[in-house]
Amino acid sequence: MKKHIHRIAVVEPDSIAWECGLEPGDAIVAVNDHEIEDIFDYQYYIEEEFLKVLVLTKDGEECILEIEKDEDEDLGISFESSLMDDYRSCSNRCVFCFIDQMPPGMRETLYFKDDDSRLSFLQGNYITLTNMSYKDIDRIIRYHLAPINISVHTTNPDLRCQMLHNRFAGDILEKIRRFYEAEIPMNSQIVLCKGINDGEELDRTIRDLGEMLPYMESLSVVPVGLTRFREGLAQLDPFSREDAGLVLDQIHRWQDYFRKMYGRSFVHASDEWFILAGRDFPPEDYYEGYGQLENGVGMMRLLIEEVRERLADLAESQGTGEPVGKDKRIVSIATGKLAYPTICMLTREIEDQFDQIRVKVYCIENHFFGPMITVTGLLTGQDIISQLKGRKLGEELLLPCNVLKADEDLFLDDVTLGEMEEALQVPVNIIQSEGADLVNRVLGL
Repeated sequence: MKKHIHRIAVVEPDSIAWECGLEPGDAIVAVNDHEIEDIFDYQYYIEEEFLKVLVLTKDGEECILEIEKDEDEDLGISFESSLMDDYRSCSNRCVFCFIDQMPPGMRETLYFKDDDSRLSFLQGNYITLTNMSYKDIDRIIRYHLAPINISVHTTNPDLRCQMLHNRFAGDILEKIRRFYEAEIPMNSQIVLCKGINDGEELDRTIRDLGEMLPYMESLSVVPVGLTRFREGLAQLDPFSREDAGLVLDQIHRWQDYFRKMYGRSFVHASDEWFILAGRDFPPEDYYEGYGQLENGVGMMRLLIEEVRERLADLAESQGTGEPVGKDKRIVSIATGKLAYPTICMLTREIEDQFDQIRVKVYCIENHFFGPMITVTGLLTGQDIISQLKGRKLGEELLLPCNVLKADEDLFLDDVTLGEMEEALQVPVNIIQSEGADLVNRVLGL
């Protein structure tokens, strides 16, 4: 059997590991005679107060460190890989997979299909469970790792095998039931495809997952995203305005049932359904704490509430004589089609409160992926530049942070923020995800 070797990247000064003489390049092999497979084994076994740590030094020598510490006290080590293992790629070929709909020539990391259960706990990723063996499930239960976020799509075994193009995908309810019986909190999602897992199949999936309450805590329903790069892929049709209204009505009927039976809505529609159906976003209490925010459930409502709260705070501070700024200011904001009406509404509210502020909101159509992709986070630098070049942008152009790669000034198409500023001849600044920052940036605070 392969011995797992986990190289240390960083040893924190004055930590237990530092006091024991561990250095970057040394490796952890086992703790209390338990071989360490990945980060979860490591975190679980080092919680004990008395440790015997098998170390392989960077010089190739093995030694055992005996450590006495407080329970749950960390050793102060970071490893070369955050998982202490290789990432597990997806073994499915889902009919709706966005990565299969991407054009060639983009950076390599964008084509990696992640379906690693460990990232569900570390980063909140949604996973299909097809990569998870029953041994993996037993380990999650033993360590009581939670919550686990599951991409279900359908609970019909045959249909799930077809949708995921994986003959082993049909045991989803059996795996979920194991977590349910172990009282492991879960969240779930459905990517809805017209004529495939909607209608009666959607009813079946909601019903099956609802039987896993209270440990199945929430379920989101999002529409499939379709790019213009679908040659050779399954035929999928977009949802119409009428379709979106029917989906919302279906979800609302289930919400009424779950509120009556369990005192909570359980299943939620993502914001796209309301926009596509031409309906107003529900009030804040509809979202029950925004538990499915990362799936686009309530993002627009939360933004609205945060902007209005910030404006109310500024109105109160103005009342106490604290200046906000009186110089005339003109700025522009670029956003995707989905958020455009909401951003327009909010900037009008800002202008109504501050006479010296003028905001021009530009709706950027996604030529890169195709017009059916309307979320702001999938806009490319080249689309923004081509559609804004020569336009009146004011003192600066403001962009939401989700158009950039995490912690880098890089768009999906590898255009940099600096290249955009040079092309548009205007400073480009980033709005963080909170509504308060939208107000602050517009006002120049």
